Amino acid sequence: MELLIMINACKIASSSRVTAVIPCFPYARQDKKDKSRAPISAKLVANMLSVAGADHIITMDLHASQIQGFFDIPVDNLYAEPAVLQWIRENIAEWKNCIIVSPDAGGAKRVTSIADRLNVEFALIHKERKKANEVDRMVLVGDVKDRVAILVDDMADTCGTICHAADKLLSAGATKVYAILTHGIFSGPAISRINNAAFEAVVVTNTIPQEDKMKHCAKIQVIDISMILAEAIRRTHNGESVSYLFSHVPL
Repeated sequence: MELLIMINACKIASSSRVTAVIPCFPYARQDKKDKSRAPISAKLVANMLSVAGADHIITMDLHASQIQGFFDIPVDNLYAEPAVLQWIRENIAEWKNCIIVSPDAGGAKRVTSIADRLNVEFALIHKERKKANEVDRMVLVGDVKDRVAILVDDMADTCGTICHAADKLLSAGATKVYAILTHGIFSGPAISRINNAAFEAVVVTNTIPQEDKMKHCAKIQVIDISMILAEAIRRTHNGESVSYLFSHVPL
């Protein structure tokens, strides 16, 4: 609400252009009607931002890329992938013997892109949910035996999925398990689940501040993406292309 008020205040103060930088887009998971009478909240947020007066949106790793189509104004959906690749190469010594794993079928495109750029193999886990935030059954597709498994997803909320996935990977023969996430929401029992899980590290970007969570969980590490957003703002302000940021980390 504060963002909408600030956008409107800028517009009525005769700003020529208002760009809203929203690192973690709110209600991004409610992008479709998955059951009768469910709201499409992501579309509502898009409408509110447009009506308030935003002329341009900069965000990162939308849960569903079609959310960009909810807007009638330009949307730059930046990717954390270049920063993730850099972190893997710099912090995992055995990265050439790793396998990139998606904790659900919906993230297959994301993990194949990372696996291709690292020149390693990928796997995915098929999960079945009986109700929200509770996974009923998991099936691993791929061979992780004697390899470092790196789980990659766009967000983690209660962390039930990634913790179950870590157990599945270790039981399938993985030597170590890392989790790399763009948005670490970490609500409810998430921190205790991570502490009790067999992760070497749970790596998140700082699209959501993690200082308080890190005090209670030593496994959480943060990738700073402020330079990506700063460069996107600079390029947008100067009328330059932001395409470079889709595959590179600014120096």
